[in-house]
Amino acid sequence: RLKFVGIVSSNLDEFFMKRIGGLKHQVGAGILDYSVDGRLPARQIEECYVKVRELEALKDDLIPVLVDLLAQEDIHITEFDALNLENQEFIRSYYFDNIYPLVTPQGVDSAHPFPFISNLSLNLLVTLRHSDSEDEMRARVKVPVGLGIPRFLQVPDTHIFVPLESVMAQNLDLLFPKMEIVDYELFYVTRNANTARDEDEADDLLAIIESEVRHRRFAKIVRVVVQQDMDPVRRGMLAAELGLDESDVFEKKGLLATRDLLALCDLEIPRLRFPPHHPIDHPRLANMPNMFHVLRDHGSLLVQHPYESFSTSVERLLREASRDPKVRAIKMTLYRTSGDTKVIDYLVDAAQNGKQV
Repeated sequence: RLKFVGIVSSNLDEFFMKRIGGLKHQVGAGILDYSVDGRLPARQIEECYVKVRELEALKDDLIPVLVDLLAQEDIHITEFDALNLENQEFIRSYYFDNIYPLVTPQGVDSAHPFPFISNLSLNLLVTLRHSDSEDEMRARVKVPVGLGIPRFLQVPDTHIFVPLESVMAQNLDLLFPKMEIVDYELFYVTRNANTARDEDEADDLLAIIESEVRHRRFAKIVRVVVQQDMDPVRRGMLAAELGLDESDVFEKKGLLATRDLLALCDLEIPRLRFPPHHPIDHPRLANMPNMFHVLRDHGSLLVQHPYESFSTSVERLLREASRDPKVRAIKMTLYRTSGDTKVIDYLVDAAQNGKQV
């Protein structure tokens, strides 16, 4: 169930990046075409927002339930200040040695424009002031998840996990020495990933793909997610700085960016996971040295996945075809190129062996 929460969260992020991003692009371009169900782009966005907020509310209510159920299995997702002193010291020391050098606070004031916020990055908006002044200042601190930095830091020899943003928030004195921390609030943004590029007209497909990747990085922000208890003034300021309307601000209870919960689903605790699936080999393929002999002698084979093995049927067919001198061409459509199959490798081998692919 925790894995499913992570999947739903990831899919919602992608929904905003592609679908809402595309609709906002239509609105900005003044397109007044009706959809097949009679809705203009602006109305589609409004109705999507209603459904998304309903789904997010269900998810926000479910996560504490799952956290309690995990606690019954001695798996804990806990805030930094809820740890005992020994564990706090370990986590703080680990953070200082391994993550703190990567953290860069960016001041926000009249002399410093609001910094660039990368897509799906989790951020702290820190309000602070000098000890001898009443004037408040603000700074943005990015939570540096990725490239080997986990979202959840683990206490050794336990299944206790602490969100990295909680560790950073409780150790802001390292970033802002001799300053008073007034408040800190979390937010993250989603950028438009829907770009209209005409691949058929491109002279260089690689160049247009590289251009699209760069364009996505700096594309317009379509949503910001904030903590439910965020100060209204700072919330309004944040939305304005990001170029968003109030309707594009989504409040969330508890943990933000819950797609990162997927990382906890890799714990090797068999009783909490689906049992491993072991497909069988198709009986006609089991003891045959050459797959084409099977097809020649018996005709077409119906293989039922995932009950029968993909690797010993489809992958095997591609492997043998890539090497068989009588094979002239391989034609297929790939919907998804997941890294756990050899399909791409065999197609590359076939092309290098002079076959049309």
